[in-house]
Amino acid sequence: MSIRRTTKAARGAVAMASAVGLALVVAGCGGGDGGSQTTDDKKPPARSTAPKDTGPGAPAADSDKAIGEMKGADGIVVTLHSVVRDSGGFVTVKGTVTNHGTRAFNAIDWRSNETELRSRSSISGATLVDKAGKKRYLVLRDTNGECLCTTGLSGLLPGASRPIFAQFPAPPAKVTEVDFQLPTLPPASVQITD
Repeated sequence: MSIRRTTKAARGAVAMASAVGLALVVAGCGGGDGGSQTTDDKKPPARSTAPKDTGPGAPAADSDKAIGEMKGADGIVVTLHSVVRDSGGFVTVKGTVTNHGTRAFNAIDWRSNETELRSRSSISGATLVDKAGKKRYLVLRDTNGECLCTTGLSGLLPGASRPIFAQFPAPPAKVTEVDFQLPTLPPASVQITD
């Protein structure tokens, strides 16, 4: 066989494999009724009862409750709503950052000094401090080096709020009070709940 025939045959095989793969994908994503029922003629049933994040302006889950507050320059206020110890050995801090200032806020100063960190505007520089035990806990990281915290915290316009969170290794069970710290803001003493 010549090179030209071999090339044509290979192209045909690739085209056929692509067509078969595309057909399988389309069939898998097909809109058949597959037993789905509707409660009325136009509305499908709800998929989940779990609350969804409604975007950058969504309040934190416990936004009615404030257990601590940190005020910074240019009208930036961080309100802490919960500090919860998880059975998996973590502590999750949730809060809301609000811009009461007159210009957009970027959390560039709240990130950690790590060079491998990918998110440039995050709260990865947050810490929990156990003053009695003289220990400082840093924000946890995933396997890609991303912090287990709020990222992409930039362009917060005046009057806007955004939920924030950070996850830390849990201090020993006897530790119930810690200081939550963010660079450029005064610390807030908070109670850890189970």
